[in-house]
Amino acid sequence: MTPRLSQPPTLIASDVDGTLIDSCSLVSQRTLDVLGAARDAGTEFVLATGRPPRWIPEITEQFAGTRARVRYAVCANGAIVYDLENDRILHAAQLAPDVQRHLGDIVARLLPTAGVASERAGNSAYDTATPPFVASPGYQHAWLNPDHIEVSNDEIFAEPAVKLLVRVPEMQSRDMATVLAGEVGDLAQITYSTSHGLIELSVPDTHKASGLRTLIDLAGLGPVTSVAFGDMPNDIEMLTWADHGVA
Repeated sequence: MTPRLSQPPTLIASDVDGTLIDSCSLVSQRTLDVLGAARDAGTEFVLATGRPPRWIPEITEQFAGTRARVRYAVCANGAIVYDLENDRILHAAQLAPDVQRHLGDIVARLLPTAGVASERAGNSAYDTATPPFVASPGYQHAWLNPDHIEVSNDEIFAEPAVKLLVRVPEMQSRDMATVLAGEVGDLAQITYSTSHGLIELSVPDTHKASGLRTLIDLAGLGPVTSVAFGDMPNDIEMLTWADHGVA
């Protein structure tokens, strides 16, 4: 693929896990130095991640006191646009409860052993009024920092959600997506960021590229010349959208 970048970027977007940070969840000094130089040149640096806003501070705290300032993050695979400096959700693309229930019925029929969880936006990363992550009884979290609350199956779908997570630990994520794709159709966007039996369902045409486009509009960043970095299927749309995508 021939890069479309003909001038220095005005926007750098990077995935977090497996891309920006190492296996110890650390940003290297070299990365901080490079991003600091980019920021000095006037380039905006944006995190574009499947993580929710509440999982962003452990990353951005590593930028504190450096030149590599981070103002915004596109979270939940593009469903949330988050203003870090003001701890404010600027935009949330949410699945309505009735759509979630329909998707839940499809999951229960096609993947009967699956656990299901719902990620909700709230108003900020520290919104204590909104339980951010609710899951079916016995849900097995895919990450090392489980922070979900178990509720009844009906309660999972009771509130708007930025994504539904479907978990079958004994399956591959790609196989799960294949099983559901035919019946989910245009009800939801299907993606995954790990191979370990976890897929994510969000509003149709919601992905990191759509989240970045929304951020550019809301923050008045455009027109932009962009570079994007990512490593998993949930990065494909972003890498394709960018003037220069690095996989």
